[in-house]
Amino acid sequence: MNKRIVLFSIVFLSTLYFVNAQSSYGIKAGLSYNTNGELKDVGNDISTFIDNKGSGKSGFNIGFYGKLDLGPVFLRPELVYTKTTSEYDLNSTTVSDYKVSKLDMPVLVGFKLIGPVDIFAGPAFQYYLDNNLKGLSFDKIEKDFTVGLNIGASVELGRLGIDVRYERGLSNNEVLFIDENITNTSNYTLDSRQEQIIFSLSYSLSKDKK
Repeated sequence: MNKRIVLFSIVFLSTLYFVNAQSSYGIKAGLSYNTNGELKDVGNDISTFIDNKGSGKSGFNIGFYGKLDLGPVFLRPELVYTKTTSEYDLNSTTVSDYKVSKLDMPVLVGFKLIGPVDIFAGPAFQYYLDNNLKGLSFDKIEKDFTVGLNIGASVELGRLGIDVRYERGLSNNEVLFIDENITNTSNYTLDSRQEQIIFSLSYSLSKDKK
């Protein structure tokens, strides 16, 4: 297993142990609408250069969270598996899906706004597990570990929580793909920084109902 995945898990589980002693923890899952950055054909002939921002499609996520209450403020670390898809036009006749699998570890700082309503923000540490652009051969990704930003709001109703958040990748990160099915091999680069609107449900597994 990749050392960074192990590190992700150790950090999260250690944090979860501390949080469990102080507050609550649980499971979560949700759906997202996401887009990636630009797809560019960087072939030898400059006239073949394309600039394709693509279109977003739905994705999903599933994982765990912990929550440490500190009066009106709380700390909420999460460990989430995320799968997303975006769509790109490779040429006038070919449409291809770009699929990404990654581990996200948001570390959120929240504020109890009013009643059951909270707002939160914080960094999201991301580890890319898989990149696939249908019809092209994957060559390499510039960085498999990146940082993003989460900001959103949530409502807690007993053990059940509902939240909506905006996620944006902050680290510059390009993926290189190769098209070897034509006479002159073309190289494509894709900005893998994602923008997502994420809707999630969570359920507290701790004994005390909030």
